[in-house]
Amino acid sequence: MSYDPDGLLHLLPRLYQRRDVEAGGALQALLEVVAEQVEIVDADIAQLYDDWFIETCQPWVIPYLGELIGYRSLPGSEQALASPSAEAALLANVVAPRRDVANTVRNRRRRATLAVLEDLAADVARWPARSVEFLRLLEETVPVRLEPAAHSPTARAARPRTADLRRGEQLDRVDGPFDELAHTVAVSRLTSHRRRREFNLPEVGLFLWRLQPYSITRAPAYCVDRDRAHFTLSLLGNDVPLITAPRHEPAPDHIADETNVPAFIRRRAFHDFLAQYYGPHRSLALWLDDELVDLSRIVPADLSGWRYHPSGDQVAVDPVRGRIALPVRTSPDVGVWVSYHYGLSDDLGGGEYERPLTDAAADVALYRVGPHQPFELITDAVRSWQQDKAADPTKRHAVIEITDSGAYQERIRIELDHGDVLTVRAAQRRRPVLRMLDWYGNRPDALTVVGTGNGNGPEPQLILDGLLVGGRGVRVRGDLCRLVVRHSTFVPGWSLDSDCCAEHEEEPSLELFDSSVCVQIEHSILGSILVNSGERGRAPATIYLSDSVLDATRTDLDALGGPECTSAYAAFNARRSTIIGVVRAHSSDLLDNSILDGEVVIEGRQDGCVRFCWLPPDSQTPPRFHCEPELSGEPERVRPVFTDTRYGTPGYLQLDAAHCPREISRGADDASEMGVFHDLFQPQRTDALQTRVAEYIPAGGDAGLIFVT
Repeated sequence: MSYDPDGLLHLLPRLYQRRDVEAGGALQALLEVVAEQVEIVDADIAQLYDDWFIETCQPWVIPYLGELIGYRSLPGSEQALASPSAEAALLANVVAPRRDVANTVRNRRRRATLAVLEDLAADVARWPARSVEFLRLLEETVPVRLEPAAHSPTARAARPRTADLRRGEQLDRVDGPFDELAHTVAVSRLTSHRRRREFNLPEVGLFLWRLQPYSITRAPAYCVDRDRAHFTLSLLGNDVPLITAPRHEPAPDHIADETNVPAFIRRRAFHDFLAQYYGPHRSLALWLDDELVDLSRIVPADLSGWRYHPSGDQVAVDPVRGRIALPVRTSPDVGVWVSYHYGLSDDLGGGEYERPLTDAAADVALYRVGPHQPFELITDAVRSWQQDKAADPTKRHAVIEITDSGAYQERIRIELDHGDVLTVRAAQRRRPVLRMLDWYGNRPDALTVVGTGNGNGPEPQLILDGLLVGGRGVRVRGDLCRLVVRHSTFVPGWSLDSDCCAEHEEEPSLELFDSSVCVQIEHSILGSILVNSGERGRAPATIYLSDSVLDATRTDLDALGGPECTSAYAAFNARRSTIIGVVRAHSSDLLDNSILDGEVVIEGRQDGCVRFCWLPPDSQTPPRFHCEPELSGEPERVRPVFTDTRYGTPGYLQLDAAHCPREISRGADDASEMGVFHDLFQPQRTDALQTRVAEYIPAGGDAGLIFVT
């Protein structure tokens, strides 16, 4: 309903309207105030009707609708729904999810089935899952003294026993979530219940996938140096294990298989079910010279060491390493283009995921870059904006939008005058790669941003959104008010080798030269930051890090610092972030819910606060509150344990579910995990799922949650 301030006035007779105009409009002013309140009441009445339905009701109504059908609220839902904070709203969506309430009646009808446990994992915790009945896969040696009736072939036929060495597909899935072979334990003759309890074997195992599949669409592959027939799917040159793009399950009672969850693609599965994995809208697709490679030409292969050589017109693909091999002495004229899926814990860094975009206002100039767009290169768009700005001084606000996921190998230099506001961003669901190559022989190469100091108005601003910058870093010099890095990646160490190890460990991803710029880093991945201020007569730079990663590639290298291992002349603040490396800063106002895996040295320690963080005990910081390992007093035990610390790997900086101490995995101020993945609320999702699963398994049974990724 649109608000009309004169709606009530127009309902009055014309006589009263005319007399009110003659009297100065006092009645009109009064009715405008009344109309505003009427609008509020009308909106509330409309919302009351929507609140009757679980699909359209407000979040605070969800527990009340659930109570009508006997839905048992999960712990913490009432407190979260009563809090006005954004984090509490996210938590409320976990502990009192709308889908779980909506499906309560349907789930009760299917109680004690394996399929309902998988649906609970999706509704409550939003994790893909596969449920397995462990006792059906448990086999034991039968003593010959026992009566044959209890161990007859008929009674034992349903349980798989001896492994068939000729069935390679079954052997390839041993000890995984899709294992179909029976396992044995050496036990005495006990009841099933006692045997299960003694060996900590749950009746049902619920395998969960925490990694999410992220797509790369029609992007250029990377040609391996010294061999024109070998390519990697990742444009950075590193190996990337392919992950399945999950398909919807065909029926409600269907048990998830490898195509229904974001599982890593095995070579044998890729060979046996190639048609399910390969295709334009599936997990992988290849184009040679702008022509889609036919399914009949794809050959699954092990390309470790590049020892396999395809023959004829075949194209060899290794899904485990993310590699492509063409026939010897062949190379495409236009290039190799790929679409594939990789795994990551959350929407972080440059990627083809949905992210918030600020719509360009009517007075903001929009320059589109990409195939079939007005500009083919970013530098062309920058040059056009500079020319338009010189001709019309009002065009100081501009947006340069990159419309594809291609590679842009240019010498980019952006000069900003006072009053300029420039946004360089990727279009929605695109991930362009800016490759800074070795263009100059007598000076460093980088994406250069210069504040010229010319013109009138406030100092300029630059926003980088949705980009991946590799090969070199970003260099900022001169007068600049604000630099925003949002949902972007500045590759730690500039470039990667095949094993995802940084090739230039000590090189910074962001350099600030003689600038008091305010740097805001949000949902991004950066390498180290170098602040070179020269004379300290000006105000220090300010760096705000939120929900992001600052990765120096090693804990003994500087993640933030000045030249020659001095302190950065900057005020550093971090919230819900993970930092690998040494932090040396002039001052700090707040370090909150973060993991700082490296020494922290803050020069000005009188002001500021460090709260709910993990950092080395000998760090020099402002006063600390509820920080580890000081709180537990066990520095040797309470240390962060990551699945992997190399950028480019699927488990990058994900806390290890099995080995990371609870003081870190549940050490934030809201009992979530510290670090960059705090807002996933994985501890709360785990607790909520365990509570809900306990309601739907058979009486006296139990279920175990097993994290696959």
